[in-house]
Amino acid sequence: MKIVVCIKRVPDTEARIRIASDRQSIDTAGVKYVISPYDEFALETALRLKEGKGAGEVIAVSFGDASAGEQLRSALAVGADRAILLKGQPTLDGLATARVLAAEVGSLGADLVLLGMKAVDDDQQQVAPMLAELLGLPCVTVVAQLDIEDSSAVCHREIEGGFEIIETPLPAVISITKGEFEPRYPSLKGIMAAKKKPLEEKAAGAVESRVKLRELVPPPDRPAGRVIGKGADAVTELVRVLREEARVL
Repeated sequence: MKIVVCIKRVPDTEARIRIASDRQSIDTAGVKYVISPYDEFALETALRLKEGKGAGEVIAVSFGDASAGEQLRSALAVGADRAILLKGQPTLDGLATARVLAAEVGSLGADLVLLGMKAVDDDQQQVAPMLAELLGLPCVTVVAQLDIEDSSAVCHREIEGGFEIIETPLPAVISITKGEFEPRYPSLKGIMAAKKKPLEEKAAGAVESRVKLRELVPPPDRPAGRVIGKGADAVTELVRVLREEARVL
């Protein structure tokens, strides 16, 4: 089984983000970059499927500048067999990203294409279904558990009060959310082996973005807190404020 996993380089979710002076980007000073966490779930899913079959190939693909090679090396360190970096500058246009990925992924002949359900920086949840449409493949999104049975993928999606189970033929595009596949840590042996695994760099095809970034603006400051009173005597006033002013009761 050949599995392609699309990953994205994003700022660490614990990093303190500051807007740069141009108001068009973030200040990258001191910011650590990682594989987008949901893409890590997708990568772990691919590795376990390969291990379960006892054979296969996991290919990590990323669209970004040269620095994204660091995250691809991380993917190789935990078990991916090879990696491809499509060198270019991603934008906020999910369709533009999907077109770049489709041009490469479509030529790989994958049995399964996995992505995280979203990138944690732009939070769009668009690329997976767009990529599937461009490739002419079925798509299942926000999958928490994935099993391969013969030539089909059995996908478990969490819904209110239970699970939704969807079966789709392969090849398919599937986006993964947090579920049973907790990402593994790279071993020292894996880190050393990653240095010898192939990481191919290609120029990404030129795709015009239809989305223009006007300005980055920080969220407004939270209003100051309000003390209603002290002790049991404050309960009546607190209930009134919640009902009549906050309107949450």
